[in-house]
Amino acid sequence: MIQKRKNKHRSTMTILRLPDLDHSKTSVLQSLGSVASKRTYGAAIEDFITWYCSEPRLAFGRTVVLKYRYELEARRLAPATINLRLAAVRRLAYEASDNGLLNPDLAAGIRRVKGAKRLGMRLGNWLTADQGKQLLTVPSSESVRDKRDYAILSLLLGCGLRRAELTGLTLGHLQQRDEHWAIVNLYGKGGHIRTVPVPFWVKTALDQWLIAAAISDGAIFRRVSRTGNVWGPRISEKLVWWIVRQRAQVAGIERLAPHDLRRTCARLCHASGGELEQIQFLLGHRSVETTERYLGSRQRLVSAVNDKIGLEPDSGGP
Repeated sequence: MIQKRKNKHRSTMTILRLPDLDHSKTSVLQSLGSVASKRTYGAAIEDFITWYCSEPRLAFGRTVVLKYRYELEARRLAPATINLRLAAVRRLAYEASDNGLLNPDLAAGIRRVKGAKRLGMRLGNWLTADQGKQLLTVPSSESVRDKRDYAILSLLLGCGLRRAELTGLTLGHLQQRDEHWAIVNLYGKGGHIRTVPVPFWVKTALDQWLIAAAISDGAIFRRVSRTGNVWGPRISEKLVWWIVRQRAQVAGIERLAPHDLRRTCARLCHASGGELEQIQFLLGHRSVETTERYLGSRQRLVSAVNDKIGLEPDSGGP
């Protein structure tokens, strides 16, 4: 009886203290499967907690979240950024309610807070085939580091991998299917598993790096010291970002990010005649499973959509 009264009392709470917010934040992050999602939501929730604790302690409900949205708009953040922050706050409210830390009616009110309106369409960043080739010519020496960076850029441009997917690659992922090299059983965003065809020129770049680095097991990409020594278990996502940014600057391409190479891969595949559903298979978008189930499609590894997209070196590598 005492326990029931305690739960009933806690379920009517309207104001969350810092320990309650931290507890709910931990619950949110534990419910997410993607490392990138945990990082993004963690930063968004921390921003809200900092703001909420600096304001007069009002009930954690619709009014407070609306006020927070006005604060985000006053910072002139992009609508997509504002909506992501609000989505994180909604998840925070759900977890607080499920844990008996917040009145369910207040959590329901927070759910009704509308996000910022998007006017027009955000223009992404894509490279042309010529720009892609120019980027690939930057790491052109015979050094171990250049061979690694060339292989990284080749995978990002030729296979459309995400940073987290690239850093997690192991030699066990590289297998032959239908007499075509592929990255098999790749865990992507949201825990989705897919197989990614590897064009011949990308496989050649990988082989050159693996031979130069004397890697025969484990992670494919490792750190390289200034003296050319290969060390460490694997590279970080931050290092991938740095490699793309630095190599792009040398190629005369400003503000290029790894995900821009993923977009470029998709656009070049489509421009070269690749079927839309095959490109969805390649990139592992969430709608692939639905498309496959409804259409009964099968991913094609022979004459794959990313085999010939205009980035193939004329002479087989740097």
